[in-house]
Amino acid sequence: MDPVAAGLAVLAISLAAVYGPALGVSPWWITLLTVLGLGSLSVDAARFGGRGGHLLAEALPGGVRRLRRIAIHEAGHCLVAEAEALPVRQVLVGSLACLRAGLSSGGSTVFDAPGRARLPVEELRRWSRVLQAGMAAERLIYGEAARGGADDSALLGQLWGLSGFDVATAQREQRQARREVERLLREHRQDLERRAELLLVEAPRLGHRSAGSASSAQ
Repeated sequence: MDPVAAGLAVLAISLAAVYGPALGVSPWWITLLTVLGLGSLSVDAARFGGRGGHLLAEALPGGVRRLRRIAIHEAGHCLVAEAEALPVRQVLVGSLACLRAGLSSGGSTVFDAPGRARLPVEELRRWSRVLQAGMAAERLIYGEAARGGADDSALLGQLWGLSGFDVATAQREQRQARREVERLLREHRQDLERRAELLLVEAPRLGHRSAGSASSAQ
């Protein structure tokens, strides 16, 4: 269940319970609010995979800022993947786009999976650069730790582990790859931001039509 949606529902119910009687609000209205709040959480879990709060946040006027950060992250993956000649199959920005694709995420860049479990070190270095590019792009643009990338880090750790390398070697190689990616993104910052803006234009939002959906309707 999405903690954002759950928190909003609990807050609304708590405020009604505390201040409702003092303001002359009927207990029946408080009960109705409670039922609606709990019901909305159930619908969110069943229909939106618990990401209803994210969908709502992205649909609001300030949601573009949230989506732009996701777009920066995914654009980082795309830019470095292109430099590494690694084909990108699909790029999704926003909870609604991911939900339509059956993913419980805020954004996703999909690559072809490696052809084998045990990869040579050069191939692992290549994946290290590509998978860390999203986090590096966020740090470059926002000057702070990345909010996304936990799945990228987990996958990267699995690739190094399955290939038989020890933790110390994997961490050293990943640090080197991260420095290389940060340098590449600094040199191509304008391209990074331009790609992110294109992804942002195509990102669907509740109650909004993306450029892609508008053009397809013509």
